[in-house]
Amino acid sequence: MTNEATRPRALITGASAGIGQGFAKQLARRGHDLTLVARRKDRLVQLASDLTTAHSANVEVIDADLATDAGVSSVEERLRSGDIDLLVNNAGFGTIGRFAGLPLDEELRQLDLNVRALVRLTHAALSSMVPRKRGAIINVASMAAFQAIPYQATYGATKAYVLHFTEAVHEEAKEHGVTVTALCPGPVRTEFQEVAGLDDSRIPAFTWTTVDMVVESALSAMRAGRAIAIPGAFNVAGALGTRLAPRFVARRVAGAFLRQQGVQK
Repeated sequence: MTNEATRPRALITGASAGIGQGFAKQLARRGHDLTLVARRKDRLVQLASDLTTAHSANVEVIDADLATDAGVSSVEERLRSGDIDLLVNNAGFGTIGRFAGLPLDEELRQLDLNVRALVRLTHAALSSMVPRKRGAIINVASMAAFQAIPYQATYGATKAYVLHFTEAVHEEAKEHGVTVTALCPGPVRTEFQEVAGLDDSRIPAFTWTTVDMVVESALSAMRAGRAIAIPGAFNVAGALGTRLAPRFVARRVAGAFLRQQGVQK
């Protein structure tokens, strides 16, 4: 995966914090130029400056809200320019609580960001990668993709969509020299828990993975041409166990776990 004129360029959404920022740092260290996308321009500008200084990376910043049509359109246009070698669709968020009691606007915004934006940007990237016969896309899903998640009904459903969509597109794109990979991390210490309203102190310590571990798992799977990356042995076992267990058992266990985090029935 190379860019003939310059260093390879990666476009990363949700790049201002957490896993997205982790991708930016690792890819810059590995010799990539970057296009960073997020809503918080001040954070992007600071990150761009840091990566340029540390790794001589050429870093472009796009401040865009991908839950809006205008925001997605601006990034689609950038992807269709034809010089993006790797797209990391990382932007997304989750909510927690009884679906009937959550604000509907936020649930619909979650669909727009976690699903619609990801689909549109994947399509835009493939429009230039497939004719060039090279490129890669990493779509960030979640361990939540493997079963229904009571009290995170919308989030779990969006990540299930991302996983199944990515697996299907992986099969379509690989014959054209393009790798499409779904990244399915378990608990990672980022701002996600705070935004979702999750009490992370109740999550067992042995289930956590680091941002660096998650990013390395994704990049290794991408290089190997794999459709799915699951960071951590515990999470690999959990994904297998969820698929083998009866669906009613998996969803009851997931709901019971979230109730232990303080979610009220």
